[in-house]
Formats: sequence, C-alpha cells, structure tokens
Amino acid sequence: MSNQGLHQIQRQTQNLVLAPQLRQSLKILQAPALELRNTIIEELQTNPALEELAGEGVSFEEHSADPNEAHNDPALDGKPEEMSFGEDYSILHKLDEDMREHFAQENSGRTYTSEDDARRKHFFDSLVSEISLQEHIMRQAELAELDQDEIYAIEYILGSLDDNGFLSTSIQDIANLSHLPLKKVQRAVEKLKNFDPPGIGSLNLQECLLYQLKIKGEGASLAAEIVREHYKLLLRRRIPEIARKTATETYEVQKAIELIAELDPSPGRKFSEDNNRIIVPDVKIEKDGDQWTVVLNSDYIPRLRISNTYKQLIAKGTLNSDDKEYIREKIRSGKFLISSIEQRQQTLERITRMILEFQLNFFDHGVAHLKPLTMNQVAEKVGVHETTVSRAIANKYVETPYGVYELKYFFTPGFESDSGDAVSNTSIKDEIAHIIEAEDPEQPLSDMSIVKILSEKNYKIARRTAAKYREELGILPTNLRRRYR
Repeated sequence: MSNQGLHQIQRQTQNLVLAPQLRQSLKILQAPALELRNTIIEELQTNPALEELAGEGVSFEEHSADPNEAHNDPALDGKPEEMSFGEDYSILHKLDEDMREHFAQENSGRTYTSEDDARRKHFFDSLVSEISLQEHIMRQAELAELDQDEIYAIEYILGSLDDNGFLSTSIQDIANLSHLPLKKVQRAVEKLKNFDPPGIGSLNLQECLLYQLKIKGEGASLAAEIVREHYKLLLRRRIPEIARKTATETYEVQKAIELIAELDPSPGRKFSEDNNRIIVPDVKIEKDGDQWTVVLNSDYIPRLRISNTYKQLIAKGTLNSDDKEYIREKIRSGKFLISSIEQRQQTLERITRMILEFQLNFFDHGVAHLKPLTMNQVAEKVGVHETTVSRAIANKYVETPYGVYELKYFFTPGFESDSGDAVSNTSIKDEIAHIIEAEDPEQPLSDMSIVKILSEKNYKIARRTAAKYREELGILPTNLRRRYR
C-alpha cells in the first residue's frame, strides 16, 4: 500500500500567455470601424494622457512624449519648481470644470421660450419604441368580450408562442400550467386566432393559412380546400395532381395558389426584434480616371495625440516616483494605442491593395470575373502571416462600384476552366442565377441542363455541385419552379 500524505512535485509546462498590449493590438486589428471608435472613446475616458485632435490623420509624432526621453530631459536635472504635483494635477481637473462652467453660464442667460418647449416636446414624442407582440395582443384582449379566465389563459398562451407566432406547447400543457379548465384554454386559443395578426396562436402553418382564408371570406374556396385536403401536394407544388383531385382546371389551381401566396406564413415575425445592424465600410475602392484607388475610411476613428501637459509635468521634476511612473505608464499606453491604430490602417490598406491587384478583372468587368483567392496568397504578397490577414478582414466591408461587400467575399475557392483560366465558385453561382432567371417558367431547367449550359461556357462542374450551388442561392428545384397557365 502506497504512503498517503502531502508531497511536493515539480513540473515544467509551457503556456502561451498574451501580454495585455498584444491583446489590445489584436482587438484593434479585428475591430470594424464603429467598434474601433467605441474602443478608442473608452481609452480616451480612462487615459488622461490621450487627447483627441480635430485635424486630419492619426498622429503622435509632433506632440508625443517618450517617457525615457522625458526622464533624460535637461529640465529634470535642473532645480525643481516650487509648484507641487497636487497643484499641477488639480489644473488638469480644472480644465474640465471650467468647460462645464462655461457652457452653464452661456445657457444661464437664455430665456426658455414656447418654441424651446415645442422642440423639447417634439424630441421626446419622437422617441418611440416598437410595440411587442404580447402588448399588441393584450390590448386587443382588453377590448374584446373575454372573461378574466380567458385573459389569464391568453397570457399563458403568449408565453408559449414561437417566433412565427405558432403554439410551441400543447393546449393540454397550457391548461395544466395555468390550472385552468381545458375548455377555457381552447376557447381562448380560438378567440386569439381571430385577433390581429390573423392566425396567431395556430398549431402549425396549415391551420394558420386556413384561419386567414376564413377571415378573408374564402373559407369555402378552392384555396381553402387545397390547404385543408391537399396540403402535402401544395408544398410540393403538384399543380396537375391537385387539379385532378379537385376536378378543376390547372389555371384555377394556379389562381388559388396565388391567393394562398398572399397570406402571411409567419404572423408573429413582424413583431420580432429587428436585428439589422449598421454597416460602415472600412475601405473604399473607386476609380479615378483610368486607375483604381484604395481609400481608407477614417471618418469614425478619432484623431489622437499625447498630451503636452503630462510631458511638462514629468519635465518639471516635482513628481514623486509613484506619480511619475503612473504618468509614464499612461503615456506608454497611449503611444501603443496610436501605434496599433496606425498599424491596423496600414495593414488594412495593403491587404485591400492586394485584393484589388488579384481581383482586378472583377472591378473592371463584374462578379462573373471573380477569381479564386486564398488568404495565404495575399499574406505572402503583403509579408504577414495568414492569420493576420484573417483578423484584418474579419467583419470589415469594402465599398465598390458594384455595392458594399465583406472583404472575405473576395476570398473564394475555385477551379480552372477548359481555357486554363481560374474561375471562382462565386462566379459559377452568378452564372447559375442568370441562367435560371432567363429560363421559361413553364419549362424550368433541370440541374443537368444547367450543367450542360455551363459546359458550353467552359465551366465544367458536376450535377451535384450545380444542385449545391443552386440551394446555396436559395433557388427551388425544377418541380417547384414550374408555373402553369
């Protein structure tokens, strides 16, 4: 039996530890324009040695202070001035206080007029928030002829709706959770479906469509019959088969399907949170005469410099060692931030120039001429590691004459055509989209037919590859694209 007890064991391991400055540099490299702006503003608020300039460019050459140079400044070897650090430091805070007092005095003499009151009211009236689905339904419930149990049941039902507005829980489960009679919950669900938007609270899409047709006065129409009796055929768009089973002409079925297409398949979606985000291009590629140019977008990046005030505080020689080290650290941090921003801009510009060089045919002739390109190819040309290219293009956009694209859009795999030219997958997808757009809707092309057309254009791909690209483009298969007169 081995001896039990405490033992000391020496073990040597290797761990990769990123210094705080390196982490900050990587964060700045990866950040898109608006995110970088927020990072810089945060640093301005926490680092008193940084100042924002109103002029052009990000620069610290003219006004920066190297802590080591300040330490060796002749002023530090001279006789210290009598002013203490506390007095010097209070001056910096006084600048902010004076500015606040200035604006307070400037506004104190103004008379508050009725026009000011009207502007203020208009401003606050303009601050509106979108109503939620729950609020929209409960307002209707309060105006409807419902008893308290039914209103209580609707509150539970609203908590069981998915993003489309359909019930994600059975009515029996809702009754059990709410401790209400099953009939009460069923009655509440039926009344809810007639609220706006119609069909809300349905069990599935089929039921939702039927309720919307009923509300439109089409409850006994051919469209309702198709949804109710031939739903699976409708999903597969088997128009001739539906016409045969309903004993109607194909054009009548087509008209009924057009009516169904006008219904809302997701009544709850219109109340969902808007996740759209603002895109600000970090770089712009435009044509100046006969030449393409790369222009960095610096509009959202504050211009920075190191404050002269702090350099003078060190030069006076009146600071104690702790205060002096604190200021030096803030200056070093500020200079590193400015250097990282400059490095980001330079790296982004060089990578964009390489993209322009590789994809010149795209900018001259359009999407069909996009070539295969890897990050490694650009990294070798720029002289950086492949991961640096990956970080530099992450979440960044470029404005071109053809629209705004993600930078990673220009990095695509591909293959060689019969003529030996490199062709990107994006170009093939664009060709497929144009081929399908020009097809006869009554006789849509099969994937094999698309492959043959591409082959005539020297693009040789397999049928399954064409089907894959078509699906990625969100284009339906042949049988679901067919239209009947």
